[in-house]
Amino acid sequence: MRSPGPSVPRWLLVPALLGFAFVVGPLVALAKAVRWPSFWALVTTPASHAALELSLRTALASTVLCVLLGVPMAMVLARVRWRVLPVLRAMVLLPLVLPPVVGGMALLYMFGRYGLLGRHLEALGIRIAFSTTAVVLAEAFVALPFLVITLEGAMRTTGERYERVAATLGASPTVVWWRITLPLLRPALISGTVLSFARSLGEFGATLTFAGSLQGRTRTLPLEIYLQREADPDAAVALSLLLVVVAVVIVLVAYRGAGSNAARRREWVGL
Repeated sequence: MRSPGPSVPRWLLVPALLGFAFVVGPLVALAKAVRWPSFWALVTTPASHAALELSLRTALASTVLCVLLGVPMAMVLARVRWRVLPVLRAMVLLPLVLPPVVGGMALLYMFGRYGLLGRHLEALGIRIAFSTTAVVLAEAFVALPFLVITLEGAMRTTGERYERVAATLGASPTVVWWRITLPLLRPALISGTVLSFARSLGEFGATLTFAGSLQGRTRTLPLEIYLQREADPDAAVALSLLLVVVAVVIVLVAYRGAGSNAARRREWVGL
């Protein structure tokens, strides 16, 4: 039988309910503004379908990139003792506070035709800016901190005792990583991956600046919503609600799985 949680002061319920209302209220207003008789027709136009498909493909690709880069980055930030780490951590977290358009400008001056790296890629016939690849890079740039923060926090909370015990028994660092560290981090990895995917799915500013808005190539669903806001407000509202529903479903399903994995992990470590 689950033990009751700590009591919550009743005066905290008022600001908590106000906060919930602040978040849920605009979404309810958005749903109320939808023209439901024509909802399906508005979200199934060729332009909407192409934008949604592109958003899902690029968000998935950027999430994979975030996992490939973010897991080692979090490991280094949590386990390595370098003097430069505070600076590196600040730089990793910078996309969280930068305006997305600034991130897009930075990517443009890095990978653009005349950018720091882009000029050399251009000489090799590789063009990144204003392509689907640019969308993936822009989404990964803004989503990567979510994965790194989640995993680094989990590593610091978990500690190193199980890794130290495995190391004293003769396990190599690679074996410790695959057999001890990664299983313990699985719930946090799922949560961080979901956050990265959701952030990628909703990315707008950096994508518009770095990749542009080319239908079928770089025009993701947020960009389609922005363009439809003036041309067809009903379509913009319908597509906005569709994006909200997709994001909510993804987060709910993934966090439910992460919660069950966390429960099994606590049983495994005897907590």
